[in-house]
Amino acid sequence: MSKKEVVGLSCVSIGTGHGGTISMLARVTIVDACGNILYDTYVQPTSAVESYRFATTGLEKDHFKDAVPFDQAQLTVARWLSGKIIVGHQLWLDLQVLGLPHPAVDTRDVSLYLPFRNTLKRPNEILGLPTLVFLLLKRMIQEKFVDSAENARAAMDLYQSLGRPWE
Repeated sequence: MSKKEVVGLSCVSIGTGHGGTISMLARVTIVDACGNILYDTYVQPTSAVESYRFATTGLEKDHFKDAVPFDQAQLTVARWLSGKIIVGHQLWLDLQVLGLPHPAVDTRDVSLYLPFRNTLKRPNEILGLPTLVFLLLKRMIQEKFVDSAENARAAMDLYQSLGRPWE
């Protein structure tokens, strides 16, 4: 069996629809196993933005001046992820806003990894990424706004903190 490449994925969403409650891709980042950025871009909104969710994202309209079209970002991300193991936090949300499928056998979602949750004596909770990183790696993230590059690196660091017993 060949060893698959591992990449980290994280997305930031803004809101569309009534009250901005429907998530829409705003930024996507892919990192390699060392945390180096492979792909990082803002994505043009595909419908009217009701909320930039500034309090958590720090995003405003100006961030999207040079953003790439959604279908271009989607295609590029699909190519980066194809045949690889993806690591992230609540990956189902990222894949949903990307509109992409990925084999469950090739996902490593740190929010669902039971040994992390058991270590923290919270096996029935899905913990936020900042909580997992603080409690398991003794590091602070998202001190101001959500940053997809920081999140992708943090998820990769959690994954690698195990010395690969996940596999």
